[in-house]
Amino acid sequence: MRKIDNEQGTDNGTSDRKRFSFRINLFFFSSFIIFTVIIVRLAILQFVDGPQLKQQEASNVTKNVPLTPIRGTIYDSTGQNRLAYSTPVQSLYITLSKNYSDSVEEKRNPDKKLLPELENMTQKLANRFAEYGDKNEPKMTAEQIMDAMDRNYQRLSGFTPRLIKTNLSKEEVAYFMQHKSEFPGIDVVEETVRHYDPDTVAVQTVGYIKSYKSARETLDKYKNIQKSMSAENDPGLIYMDNESVGFDGLEYQYQEQLRGKNGYKTVPIDPRNMPEGVDSVTPPQKGNNIYSTINKEIQVKTEEAITDQLRWLHSHAVSGKTHPYAKTGFAVAMEVDTGNVVAMASMPDYDANYWQTGTISKDKYEEIKHVYQNATIKNVGSGQSGQHPDSTVLLGSTIKPLSVLIGLEEGLFTTNTYYQDTGAAYFGRNNSSRVRNSSGHVYGSMDPATAIRHSSNAFMVDMVGKRLYNKYINNATEDQGINVWDRYMKEFGLGVSTGVDLPGEFKGLLEYTHKGESALARLAYASFGQQGKYTPMQLAQYATMIATKGKRMEPHLVSQIKDTNGNVVQTIKPKVLNEVNFPDAYWNEVIRGMATDVSAFNGFPYDFARKTGTSQQSVGRELKDNGVFIAFAPRQNPKLAVAVVIPEGGFGAWSAGPVARKIFDAYDEVYGLDGVPKKKDAATADSNAAKQP
Repeated sequence: MRKIDNEQGTDNGTSDRKRFSFRINLFFFSSFIIFTVIIVRLAILQFVDGPQLKQQEASNVTKNVPLTPIRGTIYDSTGQNRLAYSTPVQSLYITLSKNYSDSVEEKRNPDKKLLPELENMTQKLANRFAEYGDKNEPKMTAEQIMDAMDRNYQRLSGFTPRLIKTNLSKEEVAYFMQHKSEFPGIDVVEETVRHYDPDTVAVQTVGYIKSYKSARETLDKYKNIQKSMSAENDPGLIYMDNESVGFDGLEYQYQEQLRGKNGYKTVPIDPRNMPEGVDSVTPPQKGNNIYSTINKEIQVKTEEAITDQLRWLHSHAVSGKTHPYAKTGFAVAMEVDTGNVVAMASMPDYDANYWQTGTISKDKYEEIKHVYQNATIKNVGSGQSGQHPDSTVLLGSTIKPLSVLIGLEEGLFTTNTYYQDTGAAYFGRNNSSRVRNSSGHVYGSMDPATAIRHSSNAFMVDMVGKRLYNKYINNATEDQGINVWDRYMKEFGLGVSTGVDLPGEFKGLLEYTHKGESALARLAYASFGQQGKYTPMQLAQYATMIATKGKRMEPHLVSQIKDTNGNVVQTIKPKVLNEVNFPDAYWNEVIRGMATDVSAFNGFPYDFARKTGTSQQSVGRELKDNGVFIAFAPRQNPKLAVAVVIPEGGFGAWSAGPVARKIFDAYDEVYGLDGVPKKKDAATADSNAAKQP
């Protein structure tokens, strides 16, 4: 028995030693794993997360508070007239040094009495505004000041300065600078207010501003702008909610160049996100200045010409009737060799200073809602109860020079082909459809140029529309002729973007692509201008292309960009978007035909090419006659192309033609259609532009 007990004792001892050894090994192995994890984690913290944590630590110590940037100026072509500019104003800001919110802590400790302290300050501010402010402006109440302070941090962070009042009077500035100690946290900061030419010069082209907060809710450009900018490396690129940004026109198109950089204050903050003082201030940088191609003198005369013509159409009968519903008019004048747009008028216009603060009242918006958009590049409604045409109308007979070019290039006829005009053309099954000439005129034998001059609808249908359809009817699909027509339209800038440096361009309405009618019918109507609606800007580019015999010039509204010291940052050079190579004989035939009689040009000292148009369209179950006109001058060595559209103005020769004449005369005075300005003091106007800062 003892022997057995000894053996059992020995076995138990061995087992205990094994368990002890296992525990020791497990302990060391666990310690090894733990220390390995700790070392790896420390390495990650040091080498991977370290820079980011340091950055976060720094951001928890200081914050960059933006200061409003100074927006650049938009000049006209002379460099002497400011179409949009900013002037300095003094604004009062306050940075809350205490937490005045309705926080849980304050509710538990009502003895702090922080709110009465703030209420006392707002009342003192209201009293000083009433005493030293502009007597003609509404007085700011203590309640309005309290709301601006945003004490519950609903709109702004704790360290962010609150704008209390802008455009301080000199007396207010002096008072608050002298009594700064009585109003903890206040600062008088110089900012800018945007102004627009009081003569309302090309207002839709220049555009307007809105607050960044409002703009980013609408425009993609501003929705993602913060993501694309490295604000951490350059705080000057941070956009502020109350900052004004371009929302349309040149203000929008050249936002980056005009904006400059905001300044910023580097503010130390405490753990409660409240300021502890101002560490440093970096002043704002002024944006670049934009030099437009718009010439103020020509632009103003263009606007006046449209307004006067509308008034004349209301009171004078043309073809036995007045045109009381002609309420709008649009014109574009474009230099043939440069693409410079010297005038771009969309009338009626309005005072863009309505937008100068970045917001607009409801009443003011209702007043301008049908006129603030640029109808020379956009399809804008007239606001006349849907019973009247929009700004983009059918081209009417102004398409006929291009129709003839297509016919010649496609081999449908030659420059020596003669057509017998009987006053009408027939097409469709059993010739069931008929197109007549205007007023049923019968022109007899005519060549292509004469067809353009007399504006023969019959020629265009028989010689272009029907023949183009028949040429391609057996190829691929019935719409092949439509596709060929569409290709030519787009090569001439009709139905595509013109490339103009403005946002929101409308490409046109290509009704000939709609399959409600046969391809033959669509081509027949398209051939004389009834199947495509295009903008005045597209019309001007198209006229320029005829003048250059095939070069589609890119229209632009800015010639140069300069910095605040007058140094040229960028020069916009002429650009040919595409070129159509037709034989000279084709161009000469078409330009020879652009000789319609227009009485408004009686006594005009230059030979010029022109085409009138009267586009008839159904609106509200009524047929409306829109006046359309294109021209370039001189016929040889052309300098300027002009397009004018007067919706519901009647015949283009009577409604749009007189406006075009006044534009040519204005350009001749300032620049000279022959290169010699007719106005003595205008010769050096643009030569001074390069000297302007």
